[in-house]
Amino acid sequence: MTHRTRIKICGLTRAEDLQVAIAAGVDALGFVFYPASPRYIAPSAAAALIAAIPPFVSSVGLFVNASADDIAAVLAQAPVSILQFHGDETVEHCCAVAKLVNRPFMRAIRVHSGLRAEDLLKYERDYRAASHLFAGLLLDAYVDGYGGGGKVFDWALIPKELAPQVVLSGGLSVQNVTEALVSVRPYAIDVSSGVEHSKGIKDAAKIRAFISAVQAADQAANASQV
Repeated sequence: MTHRTRIKICGLTRAEDLQVAIAAGVDALGFVFYPASPRYIAPSAAAALIAAIPPFVSSVGLFVNASADDIAAVLAQAPVSILQFHGDETVEHCCAVAKLVNRPFMRAIRVHSGLRAEDLLKYERDYRAASHLFAGLLLDAYVDGYGGGGKVFDWALIPKELAPQVVLSGGLSVQNVTEALVSVRPYAIDVSSGVEHSKGIKDAAKIRAFISAVQAADQAANASQV
């Protein structure tokens, strides 16, 4: 059975970066609606970018500890297709907001050395049982603040039975993404700082090189199974 790793690029703020990512073969584009982030984009600006996304490329809205009313107000302007909760939200809050705006959601888990494989499996079970709108876990490195820290966590903490369902994030770049795919074999990967020129400004060459590296790793892995 062949495998294709899905690719999400997060922290888009410019039309030219969005177009480069789409042309290179990205599967999902992320927009940060967390005002404290240097990659924050206003809902009105995000709306213009979302309108330029073709069919079968997903738009993802990243939120950090936002209220249900605030998220609903953002979506009224910028109708992203998937929510990503990246703060300290409870299971109940994530599920209630997703139901309110009728969107599937991902839950970001900031992985630290004290987290066990059993903890990650419990997160998956709890969210899966709580809502049919739960789409999966995104695993990121634990840093001060919320996301975009460019740090890698210990991939060995991810249980093998969970790996094929997760979105892997945290410090990925063209230099380490092949190793990440070989080690984890996740369903998808999420990159932000690893394809940037500066925070919120993407680098076209890095985007193309990153996506090419993912595609090459998938091809090599699939060929080895023949």
